[in-house]
Amino acid sequence: MPEPIDPDEAQTATYVVENGIAWLSFNRPDKRNAMSRRLNRQMMRCLDELEFRDDVGVLVLRGEGDAWSAGMDLQEYFREPEAEGFEAIRRSQMESYGWFRRLREFEKVTIAMVHGWCFGGAYAPLYACDLAFCADDASFGLSEVNWGILPGGGASKVVADLMPMRDAMYHALMGENLDGKQAERARLVNESLPADQLEARVREVAENLLQKNWATLKATKRTVRAVRLMDYDQALDYQVRAQEALMYIDETRGRQEAMKQFLDDKTFKPGLGHYDKA
Repeated sequence: MPEPIDPDEAQTATYVVENGIAWLSFNRPDKRNAMSRRLNRQMMRCLDELEFRDDVGVLVLRGEGDAWSAGMDLQEYFREPEAEGFEAIRRSQMESYGWFRRLREFEKVTIAMVHGWCFGGAYAPLYACDLAFCADDASFGLSEVNWGILPGGGASKVVADLMPMRDAMYHALMGENLDGKQAERARLVNESLPADQLEARVREVAENLLQKNWATLKATKRTVRAVRLMDYDQALDYQVRAQEALMYIDETRGRQEAMKQFLDDKTFKPGLGHYDKA
């Protein structure tokens, strides 16, 4: 029998599923959703529960209260494990890195919906999401250099991958914050919007994605992530094999149906939208 979950721990991350969209929330608003060991464990449970649900096509990661996430909880994530010893430190790291990796490899498309603070360790789940939208008044920061550590936990990798080199270096070295529009220009997010328009825009994107072929979306997100680490010839070979696998895996025969609608029925134009799954 699995051990019962502490009710308080179970509330550190929560979700609701509505019309194909899973709205997964950091839920420590009194701590600006700083990530603790308990939250990291609960996030993994939530991802386990949501990943293979037939009624979930898109996952949106959001934050309760006035922040998305202020990063790692310094008391619960750092100080307490350090006092307990090396084993506790490693366990704490594995719990956080584990759900970051799980989110990065999630079977459905994932969207970060960022408002308020997104600091330090929160860059890892931001990067793990396939798409990211934020409020204009959001605040992105790598403050680690200001208090004597480097941007670890994947944060340095995030800025090196997403931002131009000069911007990444300045951001990591100076410890200055970016607002939403600056984060958009630096390519940390796809788009920055007025706060009162953020949820509507994310919902619009999610609903558009839900109309597309889910097997194709999964294959596409995995391919884009994988080929970034390959040279051209390796990437070309990977894409050929991925396409072959998709044709086998897609039980809806989406490619054949789309071609029929385009070539025979004349009801579908690929450049103007998705084919009719119905």
